[in-house]
Amino acid sequence: MLGIAGLGIAAYTVEAQRPTPPPPAVSAPAAVTAPVLQVKGAEVPVQLRHASLRGTVAAGLAETRIEMEFHNPNGRMLEGQLEFPLADGQQVAGFALDIDGQLRDAVPVPKAQGRQVFEAIERRRVDPGLLEQTAGNQFRLRIYPIPAHGSRRVVLTLRQTLPVDAQGLRWTLPLQFARGAQQASVQLDASGVGAPRASTGLAGQFQLRDGRYQLQWQGRGAALPAQAQWWLPQVRQRDVVAGLHEGQRYLMAQIPVPLQAVPRALPTRIGLLWDASGSASQRDREAEFAVLDRYFKSVGDGQVQLTVLRDQSEPARDFRLRAGDWSALRAYLQALPLDGASALGAWTPQPAVQEYLLVSDGLSNYGKRSQPALAAGQRLYALSGAGARTDTARLRAWTAAHQGELLVLSTPADVASAAARLLQQGAAVVSLEGDGISAVVADAGAAAQGWLRVLGRIDRPDGSVQLRVRLPDGRIDTQRVSAGEARLQPGGLVAHAWANGQLADWAGDPAAHAAAQRTLSQAFGLVSADTSLLVLESIEDYLQHGIRPPSPLRAEYDRRHALAAVDVARERSQRLDDIARQVADRQRWWETRWPKGTPPQAKQETASPAAVAMAAPVAAEDAFEARPNDSVAAPPPPPPSPSLAPAPAPAAPQAMLARQAPGPRAERAASTPGAANGGEITIALAPWAADAPYAKRLRAAPADALYPLYLSERAQHADSSAFYLDVADLLLAKGQRALALRVLSNLAEMQIENRHVLRVLGYRLMQADAPALAVPVFRDVLAMGEEEPQSFRDLGLALEASGQYPQALKALYEVVLRPWDSRFDGISLIALDEATTLMARQGLDASAIDPRLRRPMPLDLRVVLGWDSDN
Repeated sequence: MLGIAGLGIAAYTVEAQRPTPPPPAVSAPAAVTAPVLQVKGAEVPVQLRHASLRGTVAAGLAETRIEMEFHNPNGRMLEGQLEFPLADGQQVAGFALDIDGQLRDAVPVPKAQGRQVFEAIERRRVDPGLLEQTAGNQFRLRIYPIPAHGSRRVVLTLRQTLPVDAQGLRWTLPLQFARGAQQASVQLDASGVGAPRASTGLAGQFQLRDGRYQLQWQGRGAALPAQAQWWLPQVRQRDVVAGLHEGQRYLMAQIPVPLQAVPRALPTRIGLLWDASGSASQRDREAEFAVLDRYFKSVGDGQVQLTVLRDQSEPARDFRLRAGDWSALRAYLQALPLDGASALGAWTPQPAVQEYLLVSDGLSNYGKRSQPALAAGQRLYALSGAGARTDTARLRAWTAAHQGELLVLSTPADVASAAARLLQQGAAVVSLEGDGISAVVADAGAAAQGWLRVLGRIDRPDGSVQLRVRLPDGRIDTQRVSAGEARLQPGGLVAHAWANGQLADWAGDPAAHAAAQRTLSQAFGLVSADTSLLVLESIEDYLQHGIRPPSPLRAEYDRRHALAAVDVARERSQRLDDIARQVADRQRWWETRWPKGTPPQAKQETASPAAVAMAAPVAAEDAFEARPNDSVAAPPPPPPSPSLAPAPAPAAPQAMLARQAPGPRAERAASTPGAANGGEITIALAPWAADAPYAKRLRAAPADALYPLYLSERAQHADSSAFYLDVADLLLAKGQRALALRVLSNLAEMQIENRHVLRVLGYRLMQADAPALAVPVFRDVLAMGEEEPQSFRDLGLALEASGQYPQALKALYEVVLRPWDSRFDGISLIALDEATTLMARQGLDASAIDPRLRRPMPLDLRVVLGWDSDN
């Protein structure tokens, strides 16, 4: 019997929220959830035998190397999956896995390709490793195999531009990776700063050696504190450093700006965007209410326009504020059910609103993802009580674009500092101009604490950047930074900080910057939403999948790859030739007539409840009727037997009714005496009825009690996709379509990036006649599973159903063009039938289709069976 053993290898690490001067009490560090190693089939939990952390800080940049050794005490090899979040600002910059006892560095690959290659090689039971980002700042590391009674070593490299406030740099060590280890060691090194002062830390003190502060610790992982953080004092003066990456120089400048605390003018017309999706249950809503209470009391009298966001936005509601009293609004928010997926872009800004406040974790997983365009002067703030689960990159980019700020609450102690930042005027970058320094980005997140960071790519040795900042009191502060004043910082920290700054700048609209993000992430080896890190076992694996390996294998790869590259175009041409031969064989079969005598009369029998009635064959279009041997006349069909009369179909969704639309031949058949069933084909399937106890209770409930009953049952079945599917079916059957679609959308929130669950969601949306909602779901599936032809076919069929015919044709033709694993033999002809039928029916441009493959061959009845599992 297969089980799943989960190994929690830490408690949490922390990060403090920065105060706004005059400084309120420093908030507690932000807890980071422990990594959990999940291992399928482990009778005994896999052990974390040893973990070591080596951390360094220089020029305000931190790097942490984490090495972990996992031991499998079981009698068979296993796959391990380590899921972990990182604190805001931390980024995975490297990954290595031991192959034959030697650590091998991972290489960056497109995310879809990384998953495809990992799963293909895993089926051969050899050694791949894959590290990918799932959602927000959540990551997943997959290792295969962990040998029976053996061990595997894994190395992660994390980098971070340290947050800064009035007390200095804040250095948080990710101890969550080591707290479950049998043996653990920590080695820290900080340069260019004053003596580190512990906020919460390890036993022992930093010692000054050779101009660097150093600390060492070792012992059992359980003896490590739950969190370790230090303040690193730094002088309030400009600090400019440069770093190299593959011969290119990059610049980072830390610039002090005047400290000011100026209350801002508060709006009287506020738009409150309240995320009430299922994931909202993981937010600290009481802490969010505490911030809102201070905000509304400071506003005093005003109007709040509430828009509730779930799988779709609800109609706006207006609430009055009188002397800061918002009790009616608060009661309404507390009574809202937290249900459905998160469509954070599904709302329309109103011109009368002066300022919007979005309360959400930022995890937008459904429908429209991009932010609606706000009018000039409309501010946007964001508040999240989700702590480390917040998609900080997305929300920070959204708010920065509209003179606002992101406020993350990790503990109740963060309320005071968050409210202070919401009520005070912050500094804003007015302009940023580079001369000989390009791709310049500015991080104004610490401006309230008196610091700005500027990063750019140095194109000329005499290049410079001019920065203009509007201070809270309205004055403009102008500063110029030149490349000549930068000191060289060894290693790739500065270059990676610039790359992370670029990614953060694009995070507000990932779709619009997808190509640039992918190129940048792969160039710098960063794990991002569309780039993963992959380790393969042999040079043959790298060659087979066209992935350039790390340096020890690179020369051999380049030599052998040059010889094999010429075969790629030939392989594509050969594939088209092969498909054309299959099409020609099929066309010969399709053009062959199979005349028969008069069919025998059916015996008189009692009709089955699931009777299937079929009429005379019908065609999709008149143009499809002509065949070479049409001269062979088929006898007219006999009168229908009473026993074969179509059975009444139950009301959807208790039964699924498949019906082919009548074409010209069907219309003629309907006017012909004896034409059965009006020329249509009707199939009635027996309805599915779940027999679980909850399903019986829900079926017995009246329509108005069904949704409340579902909410009361949900906690017991929150991890069951079947539960949401059954409830959605019942709601549809009782005419509550909007609630049915909301319940169905919960599948998008169940498991982060599980394409199998999302496929089921897409299929059920199609069955519910909601193809416009299914299209973005299938786009997500395609991004996760481009190696599977079903991903293209499902998207193509959804696009066709939603009326996007050219895009549908393109998606379906991809199934024909691409080479697929032998597991998918035959699907190309299935998709080609659908593509050519669509092309003929809608009169689409066929120039992109190989001329040998353009002829449609419609059938009277066509059945396609699909499944979503290798086993």
